[in-house]
This record gives sequence, C-alpha cells and structure tokens, in this order.
Amino acid sequence: MNSLNCNGKLVDLSSPKVMGILNITPDSFFDGNTYNSSHSIIQQVEKMLNEGATFIDVGAYSSRPGAKHISEEVELERILPVITLLVNEFPEILISVDTFRSSVVEQCIHLGACIVNDISAGNMDEKMFQIVAKLQVPYIMMHMQGTPQNMQANPIYDDVVKDVLFFFSKKIAELRTLGVNDIITDVGFGFGKTVEQNYQLLKHLALFKNLGAPTLVGLSRKSMLFKPLEITPKSALNATTSANTIALLNGATILRVHDVKEAVEAIRIVELLKN
Repeated sequence: MNSLNCNGKLVDLSSPKVMGILNITPDSFFDGNTYNSSHSIIQQVEKMLNEGATFIDVGAYSSRPGAKHISEEVELERILPVITLLVNEFPEILISVDTFRSSVVEQCIHLGACIVNDISAGNMDEKMFQIVAKLQVPYIMMHMQGTPQNMQANPIYDDVVKDVLFFFSKKIAELRTLGVNDIITDVGFGFGKTVEQNYQLLKHLALFKNLGAPTLVGLSRKSMLFKPLEITPKSALNATTSANTIALLNGATILRVHDVKEAVEAIRIVELLKN
C-alpha cells in the first residue's frame, strides 16, 4: 500500500504525492483546447514537473458532465503522439493514462506510460481488468454512476459512502484475484453525485483507507466547489486548496490537480502538522 511500481521504479506513498493534469481535449471544463501544440504541452508538463508533480495524467477523452462521446480512433490520434513526445522529452516521466478503453491502455503503456486511470473502474470495457493484470501496471479506479453523458441527470444512492465503499470492495477483490497488486481508489467527486453527496464522501474519506488501497482525490476546480460559492472554475483555486487540505487530513494519498505548486504546498503544511 505504501509504494507503487511504475516502470520498475518504486514510488514511495508514505507521504502524499501530486498528479498534474494534462487535458489534450478541446472541450474539458477548465483547460479545454489550451494544450494543442507540442510547444504548449512541453511547456506545461515542464512547469508541473518543476513544481513537484510526481505523475502526469494525460487524457484525450473529456469526461466532464454531458461531454461529447468520441471514438477510440479519435482518442488514439490525440493521445499516442503526446505520450511519445513526453517520453522523448522527459525520459524519467511517470505518465498516467486517463482512459476507460483497454486498447488505448495497451498502446500507451507500450509507448512508455506506466499507470492506468480509469473513470469507469472497468465498467465501460470488460477487457480492462485482464489487460491491467497482463501489463502489471498500477490501476486507478474511479467510482462513477452512469456515463459522462448522463451521470449528473439524477444521481440516487441508499447511502453514498456505504454504496461507494461496497463498490470498491467488490472491484478490489476481483482485481486481487487476477493478480493486480497496485490498486488506487478514487471516489469520483462530481461523477454521478450531487453537491451534498460529494461533501459526504469528502467528510468520510478516511473510511476508504480501510480498503487497504491508496486514495486519489480529484477535486481540482470542480463544480462542487465553484457552484456553492457562485464563482467560475477559473476563480476556484483557493476553494480547491481548501478542499485538498481537508482530503489530506482525511487520508488522501494522491492529489490530482491542475495547479501543482499549490497542491505541493498544501501537502507540506499538512505534513508539518502531522509531524
């Protein structure tokens, strides 16, 4: 639980780490169409690495609520050249591939990526678990009710915390049976949850440590932060840092963020408090 094997390199998780987000989609909710050239991509990744990101999460399929569905071919056309570019430019980089398609995973890992970040926890591709087991790569699985196209229509749970815990306990058992060692859970803030349900999960995040797997949180500039404050995603950095700090105090292991410097600082402050 305290380390991940990424391309043969052991990453120590005894202190929390930061995952920088690189969206190469035209329609992401915060930074869509920002990183659309080799120069802008290299510049942004270099900035995130210099600011202390341990991982870079590359996504070519927008999963914001109501996002347009794209084909596997379009996703591959977007993501493969970027993986190649980053591996050549930053030989030591630890790339996470944000996809729910096992075929995209296979090709990206072959090019040098080393982590899978699956918003559907295997539910949108029945081959995903087998591929992850075959490749023996760390697997981030997120809880989502529905699909990006319909997830926010009407999310209903008996008890959101218990339901998500039960979901993960089943998935972890399945993955362990297949021989997957490095499993990370992500409760999926904003993915088929109301604002109130998101805050229930944040409040009780410490319970997810009982699953025996590290916890990733993706709170960065999300609507659960900016909507109650009646601000825009662009103005939600302060709210993001506040939420990330709460998550860290409740046991978060990895912060997935647009703003690396501020997340690293939040980790440092919480570590000082704990030590």
